[in-house]
Amino acid sequence: MNQKILKVENLLRFHTICRKLHSLSQRKTLAQWRHVFSSHYPVWTAQLYTRPWQSDAFFGAALSQYRLLVTKKEERSQKSQLSSTKSKKEVEVWIGMTVEELARAMEKDTDCIYEALMNTTIDIDSLEADSHLDEVWIKEVIKKAGMKLKWSKLKQDKVRENKDAVRRPQADPALLTPRSPVVTIMGHVDHGKTTLLDKLRKTQVAAMEAGGITQHIGAFLVSLPSGEKITFLDTPGHAAFSAMRARGAQVTDIVILVVAADDGVMKQTVESIQHAKDAQVPIVLAINKCDRAEADPEKVKKELLAYDVVCEDYGGDVQAVHVSALTGDNLMALAEATVTLAEMLELKADPTGPVEGTVIESFTDKGRGPVTTAIIQRGTLRKGSILVAGKSWAKVRVMFDENGKTINEACPSMPVGITGWRDLPSAGDEILEVESEPRAREVVAWRKYEQDQERNKEDLKRIEEKRKEHQEAHRKAREKYGTLHWKERSFIKYQEKKKQKPLKPKEKAEKDSNVLPVIVKGDVDGSVEAILNIMETYDASHECELELVHFGVGDISENDVNLAETFHGIIYGFNVNASNVIQQSATKKGVKIKLHKIIYRLLEDLQGELSSRLPCIVEEHVIGEASILATFSVTEGKKKVPVAGCRVQKGQLEKQKKFKLIRNGQVIWKGSLTSLKHHKDDIPIIKTGMDCGLSLDEENIEFKVGDDIICYEEKEVLAKTSWDPGF
Repeated sequence: MNQKILKVENLLRFHTICRKLHSLSQRKTLAQWRHVFSSHYPVWTAQLYTRPWQSDAFFGAALSQYRLLVTKKEERSQKSQLSSTKSKKEVEVWIGMTVEELARAMEKDTDCIYEALMNTTIDIDSLEADSHLDEVWIKEVIKKAGMKLKWSKLKQDKVRENKDAVRRPQADPALLTPRSPVVTIMGHVDHGKTTLLDKLRKTQVAAMEAGGITQHIGAFLVSLPSGEKITFLDTPGHAAFSAMRARGAQVTDIVILVVAADDGVMKQTVESIQHAKDAQVPIVLAINKCDRAEADPEKVKKELLAYDVVCEDYGGDVQAVHVSALTGDNLMALAEATVTLAEMLELKADPTGPVEGTVIESFTDKGRGPVTTAIIQRGTLRKGSILVAGKSWAKVRVMFDENGKTINEACPSMPVGITGWRDLPSAGDEILEVESEPRAREVVAWRKYEQDQERNKEDLKRIEEKRKEHQEAHRKAREKYGTLHWKERSFIKYQEKKKQKPLKPKEKAEKDSNVLPVIVKGDVDGSVEAILNIMETYDASHECELELVHFGVGDISENDVNLAETFHGIIYGFNVNASNVIQQSATKKGVKIKLHKIIYRLLEDLQGELSSRLPCIVEEHVIGEASILATFSVTEGKKKVPVAGCRVQKGQLEKQKKFKLIRNGQVIWKGSLTSLKHHKDDIPIIKTGMDCGLSLDEENIEFKVGDDIICYEEKEVLAKTSWDPGF
C-alpha cells in the first residue's frame, strides 16, 4: 500500500513540474503582448495570467486527503485480519485419532475429512471411519478447514493432601507393659493341629469342623493352670488356604509347627516353615501322634534339617516336644516351652492411646451385620471407639470373645469380635483408631481416592498399549494394501469381510456352552479368598472358559439368583445357607445352587461342571481281530467283488459293527461290511478260531495277505477337564 502512495506522489510531482514549465512559457508570451492589450483589455489580461501556487495548493490538499484515506483503510484491514484470526475455531486433537474422532472434534461430517485429504499422498480409498490418522494429516485437515489446532493433554488433577491414618511412633519404653504371646499353630492338613488346641482349651472345635478340616482362622485365648495366658491362632492346613497361613504368621510372636510323627514333613509343613521365616518368627516343634506304633520322631527331626529347622538335640535352637493331642500326653511341656520362649522374647505393648490391630477374619452375621475377628496390638479397645480398616470404618457397638460372651474392653494380644462396621473389611487389613466419625469418613474417602488413582493409571497404561497395537496394525495394513490398485484392494477387503460371517444360532449356542459363569459366596472373607485363589490357577480356557461373575460374603440372596439367571451361571456356596424361598426362586428360574462345607468337595463339583461343558470324546472299543490269509474275487452280476479270506484271532467279528483295515500299522480303510460268510452261509457273527470270507463297502480297496481286519464299536465318553487345582 505504501508503494502505491509513493507512485501517486511521484505522478503528482511530475504533473506539478509540467504545469510550472508551462506557466513560465506563458509568462514570456504575455510579457511581449502586455503593452499591446493592457490598455485596451485589462480584465482579459489578468485572467490569462493564472497563478501556479493555487493549483499546487489544490493538489497538495488532495494528496493529503488521499493519504488519510489509505491509512484508515490499512488500519481497518489489519483489524479485520486480527479479528479473523481471533475468531478461528480451536479444535482439540491428539495423536492417533481416527477419522470419525477428528470429524466429531471439528463438528463436521466425515466427508469433510475425505475432501481435505483429496489431493494429498494419502490413499483415501483405504481410509475408514475407524482408521487412525498420522500427525501430518491431522494438521493438513485442520489447516484446510481454516481452524486452529490444539493438542490435548491429560488433565492433571490438583494434588490432594494426604488424609490417611497411620500408626503412631514407637512408644516410650517406660509406658510398655508385659503382654500375652500370640501363638500360631501351623502344619500340614490332618496332622492334628485343631485336636491339639482342643486339649489345651478343653473344647471340641475339631468336632464342629466339616470333615475334621479347619477351613478358617480361629483365634482363642487359653488360660494355662500356671496362670499364664496365650492367644492361639489355629490356621488351616489345607493347600487351599496358603494366604490364611501367611496372614497368621504376620501377626504372631511364636509359631508352633505341628508335624505328625507317622507322616513326616509334607508340602504344607514346608510352606509353614517358609511363612515363619518370612515373618522372622521363632518356631517351637510339636511332633504329634507319638502314641502310634508307626511313629518315628527322630525321622521327623532329620527331615526338618533339610529346611534349616535344627532341633536342640542336633545342636540347634528349636525346641522339640513329643506330644499326643489325642491322649493329651506332654501337652503341658509344650505350653511351658511356649511360655519360656515368650519370656525370652520379653513381649511388651503400650495399652494406652489409640488402638492398633489387625483383622484376622471377617464375615457377615444375620443378626449382627458385618463382623470382624481381630487381634489388638496396641492401645485398649472399648465400646464406642471409632475404627478404620482398609476402606471401611466402624463405631464399635458390641465386643465379644471366642465364646460369644460380651466384653467391655480388649487389651493388647487379645482376640476380639467387633460389630458396628459400615462395610466388611478384608482379612489382613490394619485396624487404626481415629478421633471422630468425620475423620474416619475422611480416611476412607482418601483411601478410595488413592485406589481410584491407581486404577486410572493402570487403565491409561492399558489404553496406551492398545493404541500402540492399533497403530501398528494400521501401519501393517497400509503396507499390505499400499502397492495395490484400488480395485484389487477393494476386492481383498470384500473377501476378508465375507469370511467374518456372523455366528448362526446353533454355532452361538455351542460357543455359549463352552463358558461356565460362576457366582461364589462364602462364610468368611478368607474362605472366599482361598476359593478365588484356586480359580485363578485355571489354565484350561481353550477347553471351557471359567467366568467369575460375582463373589461375596454371606448367605445366598435373591440378587445372586438374578445374576445367575442373567448370565446362565451356577451359584457355589461355601459354609453358607440358601433359604427355602431362595431355593424355590432358583428352581423356577432354572438356576443351580450348590452348597458345600468342605472346600475340596466344592472344587470337585466345579471340575465336574467344567467337564460337562466339554464335547464328548468318541472312543473305539475293539470287539474282534482277524488276519487275512488269502485274497480272491467273486462275480456279482457284471462286477467283480474282491473278497478276503480271514481267520478270527481274538474276540469275534459282528457284521453290524464298524471295521477297519490295517496294513503295516497304518489304517487304510474304515467302514462297514457288505457281506460276511462262513463257507457259503451268511452269518452275522464269526467267533475266535473260525474262518470267514468278507467284502467291504468300498470296491477300490485291494486286500493283501498279512493285513489285519479290526471289528470295533464307537462309544461316546464324557470328557474330563485338564485343569488340576493341585490337590
